[in-house]
Amino acid sequence: MDDTQLDSAPGPDKTRRLSGPLEGITVLSLEQAISAPLCTRHLAELGARVIKVENPGIGDSARHYDGAVRGMAAHFVWLNHGKESAELDLTEAADMEVFRGLLAKADVLVSNLAPGALARLEIAPMDLVEQYPRLIVVDISGYGTGGPLDHKRAYDLLVQAEGGSCSITGLPGAPAKPGVPAADIGTALYAYSAVLAALYDRERTGHGALVPIAMLDVIAEMMGFALNQVLHGGPEPEPVGMGSPMVAPYGAYATADGQTVVLGTTSDREWRRLAGELLRSPDLEADVRFARNAGRVALRVELDAILGAWCAERDLADIQRLADEAGIGNARLNGVRDLAEHPQLAQRGRWRDVDSPVGPVPALLPPALGRGWPVPDGRVPALGADTAAIRAEVADHDVVDLAEKEKAHD
Repeated sequence: MDDTQLDSAPGPDKTRRLSGPLEGITVLSLEQAISAPLCTRHLAELGARVIKVENPGIGDSARHYDGAVRGMAAHFVWLNHGKESAELDLTEAADMEVFRGLLAKADVLVSNLAPGALARLEIAPMDLVEQYPRLIVVDISGYGTGGPLDHKRAYDLLVQAEGGSCSITGLPGAPAKPGVPAADIGTALYAYSAVLAALYDRERTGHGALVPIAMLDVIAEMMGFALNQVLHGGPEPEPVGMGSPMVAPYGAYATADGQTVVLGTTSDREWRRLAGELLRSPDLEADVRFARNAGRVALRVELDAILGAWCAERDLADIQRLADEAGIGNARLNGVRDLAEHPQLAQRGRWRDVDSPVGPVPALLPPALGRGWPVPDGRVPALGADTAAIRAEVADHDVVDLAEKEKAHD
């Protein structure tokens, strides 16, 4: 069975399920920008109902970043399909009553509002888990509670700078932020997995949970290898551009046909294959200076010059063919347009259309999708598109509750 068959095959019962694994779960979100919205989008793709609560007339700040998607913001379209949007002003008593009505029947609340915002609204996370014992509250912050930075706003760049990841990205003397928002995305995935674990735990205990997640903690975790190096007496890692400060050779090299190939080794065994089978240099393979990774890292410049000269004499296709034959990892340095047109995504059916206020727009399928799990036909919601229906739903629920109480009293 090839990758395409594996990706699209039905579940063990040979039939495709009608509902996702989180069908019947309701998620409320007080979210903006990236971390919380990406978490809740993935929950929606597993079948959860996600109600995105937004400020009236303004909404999520990511709605206004640009107009790249036929007038809609690229970030917002990426992060918010599959959700409902309700405009509620939580500083108004009537809207807070609606929100509390939603909380009463919600399974999960995910928030990444500014520090102290929930407490100022009198819905502090600790209070919520006491008032709603089955509720799972994921509270995303920049720096956590306590410590000298807990009051500070935190954006991806700020947290990556504070957490050291920019210092090992770029070049010596020229630190850089990774092109993708690693702190935001990493936080989203930790939040997503925490929700799934808490739902599983609730099945066993009957109780919800409060899960605080600090973006700085996420970046600190990602920096584990570099932290270990300095914690145990090693030097501060130096950034090496298209490479890794921890292994060598591992980088990008220009080819004879104007392309860029990325080649690398991650073990001493791979190094011997690269030197002996790819470069066909017995002398290089036998050079004891390069036998261990630590030696190769120390002599990175020399190795890069050798690989660079070899690649400069060959076309990209020839290099990749020879590398594949030698069992050496390799890739082409692509741009974003190359990714959008990548045959590996197209041939595996990774694209679909989702609805939006401007018509269908392309979106990738979620990376984690079990065999046979359906993907809901999500839409990108217009601001407040579901407000009236949600208000009516809460009002109807209150009427039913009142009738049941009166019946029980009689």
